[in-house]
Amino acid sequence: MSSDPRDPDAAQWGAMNDLDKIEWMVETHGWAIEPVAARTDTDPPLAGYVYTIGYPEAFGFPEVVLFGLTPSMARGLFDLVADLLRGGTEIPLGVELTGLFDGEQRCVFAPLAAEVTVELLPTAVAWRNGRPFDAVQLLWPDRNGFLPTEAGFDRRLLMAQPVVADLG
Repeated sequence: MSSDPRDPDAAQWGAMNDLDKIEWMVETHGWAIEPVAARTDTDPPLAGYVYTIGYPEAFGFPEVVLFGLTPSMARGLFDLVADLLRGGTEIPLGVELTGLFDGEQRCVFAPLAAEVTVELLPTAVAWRNGRPFDAVQLLWPDRNGFLPTEAGFDRRLLMAQPVVADLG
């Protein structure tokens, strides 16, 4: 473990820096999650989000970004997706899927452009020492079953779940 200048006791007690923490999670669980706080210094502000680190290596599937949920809620969905992938389920990208969520709600694993991936997943980029990788945004429905790309989606949730994926 390396020392962290933000933690004066790191050298003495072996505190983990961010990349050590990610490496430990990947070694013990097969993959990691990284929460990112909301950004109010951008226009428009960007909601907080959580993403995976290690999905491509563990499952041959892109990293997954999830907006609008707490890290613990996101972890539950990431565990669900990991279990499906581990069991051999092939999850298509860029198309609506039914059955991942309770009540036959729809979702989409929408690909991210490379520049968006680099901007939004900096710890995953650092963990891979800059090697390229793919990522997707998991788009989830509102309480009425509409996805954020649909006219009926609850507009109050658009700030919580912005669409940053490449849907073109």
